[in-house]
Amino acid sequence: MKTKVVLITGGSSGIGKAIGIHLKANGYKVYGTTRNKSKYPSFSDFPLLEMDVRNLGTIKECISSLLELEGRIDVLINNAGVGITGPMEETPYEEVLKAFATNFNGPLNVMNTALPVMREQKEGLIINITSIAGYMGLPFRGVYSASKGALEIVTESYRMETKSFGVHLTTLAPGDFATNIASGRYHTPVYENSPYKLAYKNTLEAIDADVDSGGDPNDVAKKIAEIIKTKNPKPHYKVGSFIQKFSLTLKSLLPGRWFEKLLEGHSS
Repeated sequence: MKTKVVLITGGSSGIGKAIGIHLKANGYKVYGTTRNKSKYPSFSDFPLLEMDVRNLGTIKECISSLLELEGRIDVLINNAGVGITGPMEETPYEEVLKAFATNFNGPLNVMNTALPVMREQKEGLIINITSIAGYMGLPFRGVYSASKGALEIVTESYRMETKSFGVHLTTLAPGDFATNIASGRYHTPVYENSPYKLAYKNTLEAIDADVDSGGDPNDVAKKIAEIIKTKNPKPHYKVGSFIQKFSLTLKSLLPGRWFEKLLEGHSS
């Protein structure tokens, strides 16, 4: 059996790096992507290729480089993403567009570039890393929730459209994990005269605390390995603490206004 070739976008740090290290240790041929290789001169866990998911030209160049190196792509893991917070009314529209460019448009362009290769191979697996936040409109994280929720939904469409070609698609929605995402997250400023000032400030403090006490990214990596070994992956997977995963059950069981009250309790 041939060694499977895996491409992980956003593979230079955080969850992407943890996935790459784990898969390499389990016998996969792993490549990660980063926007700028020169920032990681000592990175040696697995090869890095340059790709900016917001730039279609770099996506095509990256896929071409990988094909020259390996001749195939067996598994694509769309992991690159950015965080964004702020009241919906006050979040700059250009920042909304930037978040969707990375979290939604980017994965679409990467998939559309990789799919012809997988169709020709008559097999392939695409795993889109989303978020448990994508299943609900969280206060002051609405743009992030929307971008990840959109990727959840569009993956369902891709999945049905590509099944006959031997290509499988699925999503993995993590909860809170200890990564460096907070350092790259865009925070709408807490404006002194904002009607959302107190609630938003409290939410930012809670988010920072959750990141610091987040789970081990290796748990995500192990789940990815399980999915790759699954013959017929389910449409969606989740990984996180019990309460994070249970929140999705609560949303399906509780009346909408009750569940909304629970979410509001975490932002006031």
